Amino acid sequence: METKNLTCIGCPLGCALTVEIQNKKVLRVTGNTCKRGDIYARKEVTHPTRIVTSTVRVENGDIAMVSVKTASDIPKEKIMDIMKCLENITVHAPVHIGDVIIADAAGTGVDIIATKDVSAAC
Repeated sequence: METKNLTCIGCPLGCALTVEIQNKKVLRVTGNTCKRGDIYARKEVTHPTRIVTSTVRVENGDIAMVSVKTASDIPKEKIMDIMKCLENITVHAPVHIGDVIIADAAGTGVDIIATKDVSAAC
């Protein structure tokens, strides 16, 4: 049997979790004070995912960069593929919160969206 120790990120409490695994199957999760901890631990040891946040360049905007993020979580192993997609992207102002910057980024089925408004420069 394998044991993994995690710190839960499901809520602000940050519970110290212990996950017992056998044959790639979660047997037990302990240390959580809410159900979110159990869900997080099981997902983290079997198929970890993350929300990716970054910035992209803005042309003709009142600021030079706009913050972006994945619209939902993506498999952890795709993070660098997402970052590679973003490295040469430039968008044109105006940009609005929720605008799709890249659809189906890195073949994940998840869009990259703007998280800030950027007005066109005067």
